[in-house]
Amino acid sequence: MLNFTRSRTRPNRPNSLGGMDFSDPVKKIDVVRRILLAAGLIALCITIIKISPTFSSPSPFSRHETGITHVLVTGGAGYIGSHASLRLLKDSHRVTIVVNKIFYDNAFDAVMHFAAVAYVGESTLDPLKYYHNITSNTLVVLEAMAAHNVNTLIYSSTCATYGEPEKMPITEETPQHPINPYGKAKKMAEDIILDFHKNSDMAVMILRYFNVIGSDPEGRLGEAPRPELREHGRISVDAHVKALEKAQPGEVGIYNVGTGRGRSVNEFVEACKSATGVSIKVDYLPRRPGDYAEVFSDPSKILRELNWSAQYTDLEKSLRVAWRWQKLHHNGYGPSKASS
Repeated sequence: MLNFTRSRTRPNRPNSLGGMDFSDPVKKIDVVRRILLAAGLIALCITIIKISPTFSSPSPFSRHETGITHVLVTGGAGYIGSHASLRLLKDSHRVTIVVNKIFYDNAFDAVMHFAAVAYVGESTLDPLKYYHNITSNTLVVLEAMAAHNVNTLIYSSTCATYGEPEKMPITEETPQHPINPYGKAKKMAEDIILDFHKNSDMAVMILRYFNVIGSDPEGRLGEAPRPELREHGRISVDAHVKALEKAQPGEVGIYNVGTGRGRSVNEFVEACKSATGVSIKVDYLPRRPGDYAEVFSDPSKILRELNWSAQYTDLEKSLRVAWRWQKLHHNGYGPSKASS
């Protein structure tokens, strides 16, 4: 066992704290007073922080504000969703594009649900991807809305839910018989929304829009190449905003969003040639799996009830706007590079 002893006795040293001599009673009382004052100030600061409205959430939008509609936009980085976000901001709405745990950090009044994969041909090759991405994710959105008392849903659906109707144009009463997984997944999502609505006071607006083209006229937003699109993206955005304005608790509105006129592939090709100034080589191939021979809408209901009608009906002009954006963005939202 090792024993350690001091070689010599330490001299008496004064009691001190931070160089202050505690042997002096007056100084000791002064130090204690300062410590108590500092502790009190710290406690007061903690109390103030805890009662601050932003303490419990990193978001500055965690409270509802009178006169301001806060819209959650799913798919807000996509083609139509990004244009809708731009328009909502222009109309002085508050916009949040969906990220993880978004409902916990914000008090939303409405949801515009755009987020979805949307390629008919791909859906026939990878159907499970479409059922998961569209149908399952819509269920997740509804569950989150219910848990957080968000009672307005504007749902982005599609004419693909109709399949190939016997009569044209397509009205909202046309029977829905989708012929590809994309349309089937969207119809399933619609059915889930309508079933949920039956036992809630949710305001539901379902917009079934037809093929979309174009870009923001100011060139701020566009779309990576998708040659099957036909209807101007900005028009679809206007329809969503009008639907948001007209949505009523406990009510459902279902609307076709289209021009009321069909366009053939040949018309589209000729308009592309004229808009781009490029002589486009055309190869005639069979229809893609799951594609339609003909599909166009009767837009009379949306005109009557939402006062909406297609404004950009000049196909060549819409393509010219899209081409201007595309020349500056060869790879969609990749690095921009102007072309001649």
